[in-house]
Amino acid sequence: MDMDLTSQLLAARSAGTQQSIAIAVLKKSHEMEISLIQMVDGVARSAPPPGQGTKVDKIA
Repeated sequence: MDMDLTSQLLAARSAGTQQSIAIAVLKKSHEMEISLIQMVDGVARSAPPPGQGTKVDKIA
């Protein structure tokens, strides 16, 4: 009976550790996605280089 209780406690602790790791990985993944989105957004909102957009290229 003591072995049953011990194995149950170890299993519960292991499950808790796995959940903590999964949450940490998910959180870090989310932070990286937000960082990438902010980087792309910053580039998309930046002003075009001088001279770009001043003429319409009708050949294109």
